[in-house]
Amino acid sequence: MTEAHGIRVRRLRLVGIGRNYDIDFTTEGRVQDLSVISGAFSSGKTAVLEFVAYGLGAKNHPRHPEVLRKVRSALLEVELSGDSHIIERAVGEPSTVAFVRRGRLDQPSFSTIEKKVIAPAGDPQSLSSLLLSHCKLEGVELREAPTDAESRTDPLSIRDLMWLTFLPNERVADKNFLFENSPPRKHKLRQVVDVVFGVHDDRAVELGSRIKQLEGRLNRSRAELAAATAFVAEQDGETATDPQTRLDAERQLASITAQLEELDQRAHAATTFAEELRQTHRRSAEEARTASAVLRDRETQLARMLPLRAQYADDLLKLGMLAQARQLFDPLRVRTCPACLNPLSVPPHVIDGRCSMCDHDLPAAPDLTLGAAAGNNISEQAEQLDVAAEIRSTKARLKEITTYIEELDASLSSARQRAQTASLEEQRAAKALDEATSPTVSTFLVARDELHRRKEVVTRQIDQLNTASKLQEGLAKRAGLVNRQEANLGQLREELAQLGDATQDRNEVLRQISTRFGRLLAEWHYPKLSQAHVANDLTPFVRGEPYQVASSGARTLITLAWQLAVFETAFESGASHPGFLMIDSPQKNLGHGTGRDTLIADAVSTDDFYRHLTQWLARHGNGAQVIVADNSPPELIEDRVIVRFSRDETEPPYGLIDDETG
Repeated sequence: MTEAHGIRVRRLRLVGIGRNYDIDFTTEGRVQDLSVISGAFSSGKTAVLEFVAYGLGAKNHPRHPEVLRKVRSALLEVELSGDSHIIERAVGEPSTVAFVRRGRLDQPSFSTIEKKVIAPAGDPQSLSSLLLSHCKLEGVELREAPTDAESRTDPLSIRDLMWLTFLPNERVADKNFLFENSPPRKHKLRQVVDVVFGVHDDRAVELGSRIKQLEGRLNRSRAELAAATAFVAEQDGETATDPQTRLDAERQLASITAQLEELDQRAHAATTFAEELRQTHRRSAEEARTASAVLRDRETQLARMLPLRAQYADDLLKLGMLAQARQLFDPLRVRTCPACLNPLSVPPHVIDGRCSMCDHDLPAAPDLTLGAAAGNNISEQAEQLDVAAEIRSTKARLKEITTYIEELDASLSSARQRAQTASLEEQRAAKALDEATSPTVSTFLVARDELHRRKEVVTRQIDQLNTASKLQEGLAKRAGLVNRQEANLGQLREELAQLGDATQDRNEVLRQISTRFGRLLAEWHYPKLSQAHVANDLTPFVRGEPYQVASSGARTLITLAWQLAVFETAFESGASHPGFLMIDSPQKNLGHGTGRDTLIADAVSTDDFYRHLTQWLARHGNGAQVIVADNSPPELIEDRVIVRFSRDETEPPYGLIDDETG
């Protein structure tokens, strides 16, 4: 069994608004070596792998409509060097931070949550640095120009390492499998492989730089550990390490709670004789509340009616003044002769450009007839307002309001009396109940108060133990970090002391990968197999030709063999590989059941691929983890299928987001 290091995926949980969506990669609490996600296309198989990658620091997550509607965050439970951790990232807009804590899903944890940034990858507080430290790759720098000794360097990122741990669908059988269309990425991939196997150029310089960086981090970690140890000692946190103390406190709290419940039951049983008095008190209290509500209602109505009555009285006064004004002032129209004050038989009008009243010339000849008519219209509009009718209507409403106010005022005294009487009756009923039950209940009060006091003391003690436990847990975490850094530092120094010829070492690694690559293709019955090897630049060759010239089905087998050859060789040699591998669509271009690629189908069975995986994981790969997303895996691995998405509403689960079926 290989030494426990690296990353293993335990569970994936997508947290939704009303429910969660879980994928479990464990069996009986242990990580399953081979986990297969099966189902129809567009059901969420690839999304599971992409969410795992997102939890490990990938930039983006699946953005399917059902995901954006239903999911709010992604929780990934992983084992980091054997210890369970939970990584949480928000879903929606890709998050720039991750929150990490020790523990497992569905289990209470008092571990402190740590905030880890996603970028820059070289930040000591980044998620990438945390994950790489568990892969023995902390502090690795990659040169932008591998052949230039003075080239700028970039820190190795977990995303770079994922090229060797995640084979997505778009890279399977792709002619740019090794990023040939992007020379910088191709050079970086070669450096990543060299770094994982520890055979890259300038190994001594790189090891020295990493040792120096790690020494600085170790010194800071030791100082933080010393400060934390002193603080915990001052807080007397050592009691939290004694499990018996916590167990005794929890048992004492449970006992006190049980005694309180028993005491309450005894007190209730001892006072059942006063049930009739309780009912009387309840009736009196209800009557008092009703009487008080009636009184408040009437007082509120009276307070509202008084201003309304005053407003109507004011309106009545204004209408009276309007009636008097119409009698004192003639409307603005000429109906009476201004000289003799006798009524005019004919209104003023224009005769041959002259005024009919004064016989005066009118140059503009205004239309006096129209003016008179307009005056008559104004008069008619004024007469439309019947002041006497309005006064009568206002007086009637004022009388009604006054009558209602008088009735309210008259009923207030009786309502107050009823409220006071009901309140007194309620007080008498309460006093009678107290006098009847007090002698019996008082015997329980002292004991109950004492139990509550003891409960508060024990609760406070448990809170202190929890606080001390968190301090101890933080202390253990810092001590574990120091131990891990010391172990990594010792390993780096040992590697530096035993460093040999990097070129020879790399040639040996390539020889092992090439041998494994050819053996895998032979096991899978690759047709007319010959000259299968991996070149110095990592390009796979078959039949003396690079993989790009092979058919689509052949390229599928070649990319699978290359990926597995690197993974298996790294795991067996104890290299700095995370120790898990995800493969999406291993049957791409091979067909399913019938209609396979003619050249490949005659000699290749998908069973061979899975048979090799199960045999290798059971022997040389014991402790490694492989996760495969496949539409139709063969029956021989039926027991390794952890979930099967049907995309059929009648056969749940429909898909990853199983309540989105439309």
